[in-house]
Amino acid sequence: MNMPGPDSIGIVAISHGCTGVAARACGLVGLDPTRVAEILKDRPSWYRDCRAVDVINMLSTANGGTIELLYMQLYAPTTLAPARDFWLLRYTSVMEDGSLVVCERSLNNTQNGPSMPPAVNFVRAELLPSGYLIRPCEGGGSIIHIVDHMDLEPWSVPEVLRPLYESSTLLAQKTTMAALRHLRQISQEISQPNVTGWGRRPAALRALSHKLSKGFNEAVNGFTDEGWSMLESDGVDDVTLLVNSSPGKMMDINFSYSNGFPSMGNAVLCAKASMLLQNVPPAILLRFLREHRSEWADSGIDAYSAAAVKAGPCSLPVPQGGSFGGQVILPLAHTIEHEEFMEVVKLENVGHYQDMIMPSDIFLLQLCTGVDENAVSTCAELIVAPIDGSFSEDSPIIPSGFHIIPLDSGMDASSPNRTLDLASTLEVGAAGNRATGDKSSRGSTKSVMTIAFQFVYEMQLQENVAIMARQYVRSIIASVQRVALALSPSFFGSHAGLGSPPGTPEAQTLARWICQSYRCYMGDELLKHEGSESILKVLWHHTDAVLCCSLKALPVFTFANQAGLDMLETTLVSLQDISLEKIFDENGRKTLFAEFPQVMQQGFMCLQGGICLSSMGRPVSYERAVAWKVVNDEENAHCICFTFINWSFV
Repeated sequence: MNMPGPDSIGIVAISHGCTGVAARACGLVGLDPTRVAEILKDRPSWYRDCRAVDVINMLSTANGGTIELLYMQLYAPTTLAPARDFWLLRYTSVMEDGSLVVCERSLNNTQNGPSMPPAVNFVRAELLPSGYLIRPCEGGGSIIHIVDHMDLEPWSVPEVLRPLYESSTLLAQKTTMAALRHLRQISQEISQPNVTGWGRRPAALRALSHKLSKGFNEAVNGFTDEGWSMLESDGVDDVTLLVNSSPGKMMDINFSYSNGFPSMGNAVLCAKASMLLQNVPPAILLRFLREHRSEWADSGIDAYSAAAVKAGPCSLPVPQGGSFGGQVILPLAHTIEHEEFMEVVKLENVGHYQDMIMPSDIFLLQLCTGVDENAVSTCAELIVAPIDGSFSEDSPIIPSGFHIIPLDSGMDASSPNRTLDLASTLEVGAAGNRATGDKSSRGSTKSVMTIAFQFVYEMQLQENVAIMARQYVRSIIASVQRVALALSPSFFGSHAGLGSPPGTPEAQTLARWICQSYRCYMGDELLKHEGSESILKVLWHHTDAVLCCSLKALPVFTFANQAGLDMLETTLVSLQDISLEKIFDENGRKTLFAEFPQVMQQGFMCLQGGICLSSMGRPVSYERAVAWKVVNDEENAHCICFTFINWSFV
């Protein structure tokens, strides 16, 4: 075995065929064994799914070791199954060579030992013999061997979720690897204790990310011992509502800033749901949700949420950040391997919310996991909390967001080589070798997404806020389903053999139908297509706008090339919300309705130059336009295609 380098992870192995799930790893960190043991024993600090570890009793042994009785709780990763808890024995001992050994296993009643009664909201799981061997290195640092082995009682969850509870790979990612990464992070912070993100020390930023993650997990789980109680359903069980007005919860929120601004609520409502997704890798979907917030979020509700943490003058520095669709993303901190990063999102010029006069800019603290191209991760998470512009230490954190876990039995991380840009996605199919190791390119990917959004409110407004929260989360679910469909490989046709939604041809096929039908009716080529590039790629980069609309009584757009999206000032996802008549002015509509029947009769029509409108209402002039009937391989009409030649904004 090669010796791993400084602060490195050497070997990671997962087990198959054993009882439960198991993983082991070996790594080297620049911390002494005692400090390593101290950190590893503090599971909630590095294991995000760990809610609490309580030491019920501790005894010293003759050789200087300790025996501890522990009660541990893990969060449930979805709203569809209960959380897990453990009743444990932990033995810590120092070896003659200075090595530390930490052994853990579940206690059960057959051993006639002390027992822990079952807890409400939890299923008792079993920790099989597990632990850590921490050996000192010459010259400082430690070599660490970790073994994790659990039986998470998969029989107690719905069958579709069992892969989450039967995957050793998932255990390795979320527990074994997380422990080594955390140790490396601490080691780096000790060796480079510089102030980083906006005057915050690394440890303070780490605590902030932990607070975001914990707040989101508490919202998803809604434990009664935290003060959560469920509201009655409105008859549809897709979204669960919980409320919490307990003193403990409100202490985090009810405070006054030094400038005298009061808090705006005396209770918190959480709307949560879990949904199954197919054919879209978690990292791809989460990146889209991060970069295209306007596709799913409501600016009025953003303003309402921001009012809960309203404060005085903004003191956040505003360096140049990445800008995505009306939002500016300002980097704040990231872990060594970039598998997790935190940022501040600035939403610009969000106006008023009802009678509350808000600052025109709103700030959100955002935690992203598993969306970075170089991250070794199977799960993806986007957690967001409104923050006051002063970004003060005592700001309340009320997190909301998304958590996606793959359900594939293999559970291998999908290659992040595919991007959200349609043209580069098309290259995956053409290049062939680019998708090596990409599970998403070889077959169906299934995952479960959990959504939880929290709202601070006044108790007397509970009914209104409940209606608003239900509608909002349902609209987010609809948006996510639409985005997932648009991002799935079958939508783009970049991978043959994947099932397409009914009536949706793969994009390669659609491009062929568009060009063949144009040639048939117009007697000319739509594209100057040469070389080995795919027709779809040439169509995508064609300078004239090409747009397809449905054959319904009120035609809506179903596909556009890049020029078409630019002309309409929209995205592939929002395109299907735009009807054909919306893009023409009154004269254009009259001409369109008069001439449109001839498209179905003779197969095409030509429109003289005129003006149409983008989705933002901006006038667009075009030299001329052509519409033609697109027929499929069976000679049946599939859609109508338009091309706008030499268009420009007026």
